[in-house]
Amino acid sequence: MGAVSGRGMTGPREAADDDLLQRLATGDEAAFTAVYRLWQGPIFRFGLRMSGSPQVAEDVTQEVFMALITGAGRYDPARGSLPSYLFGIARNQALRRLEKERPYVAIPEGEHEGPSLDPSVFEDLARGERIRRVREAVLGLPPHYREVVVLFDLQLLSYQETADALGCAVGTVRSRLHRARAMLLARLAEPDAREAGPEVRAGGAP
Repeated sequence: MGAVSGRGMTGPREAADDDLLQRLATGDEAAFTAVYRLWQGPIFRFGLRMSGSPQVAEDVTQEVFMALITGAGRYDPARGSLPSYLFGIARNQALRRLEKERPYVAIPEGEHEGPSLDPSVFEDLARGERIRRVREAVLGLPPHYREVVVLFDLQLLSYQETADALGCAVGTVRSRLHRARAMLLARLAEPDAREAGPEVRAGGAP
């Protein structure tokens, strides 16, 4: 099966997801393999974008699928989609590790109510030097802003799926996303110390 893509896909995908979870709950190994092939990559990328650490991302991914094996029978499609369920587990695991390690330097929240970040900036995650700057900026966000950017802008979950994964209202997702994008815009507008000359990095005149 190919990689999962698109935002908030419904209908056939959700029916297929429900069927896989029902089969998984009965111990169907083929169903677990199918779910793993579909979602291992997105879950790993979520963990990596939340933590900046491949090791943490691997641990988060392992925990998600261990939880899926032991708790597939607890999945209730009426409470959200399969992506929301999986990313909700991943989010909890990632936050536990972030609380222990704090591998980020938080961007001061301030009153960043300026223009919203153009979502097209996230397309640059597939290209060149921009990748590094966007990733570093995302990692600099406080976790409650970082997770909404990663789920909605990078993993392409819908507003409802993001809200279900985070256990909050859609309105909360929208407001956090607005603030997070403004914070990212401010960070990305700053000069890059790696690109500045030695005098600028040292605080001197260019």
